[in-house]
Amino acid sequence: MKKIVLLCAAGMSTSMMVKRMRDAAQETGYDCEINAYAMSEAKEVGSDADMILLGPQVRFSVEKVRQECPNVPVEAIDTKSYGMMDGHAVLARVKEVVGE
Repeated sequence: MKKIVLLCAAGMSTSMMVKRMRDAAQETGYDCEINAYAMSEAKEVGSDADMILLGPQVRFSVEKVRQECPNVPVEAIDTKSYGMMDGHAVLARVKEVVGE
């Protein structure tokens, strides 16, 4: 099971994206755990993740999170996919990055 962590300013604004990604995972049979957290929890919740995604509003923190979680791929969610709440597109990017 893959662990995917989404980070945003307070851990709330990405909740709809989490739901859309969970729906996409269920539809495609992708075994994963997806949760959203506040940026302040990055090191605590992200160090054992398979991928960390940042909401567009905190994309400026990508390098900081990479330093806190050096063994985990970290990316900002594509603005278009986030704006459209396209859980399938974001999940497809996760699969691409983690090699599935």
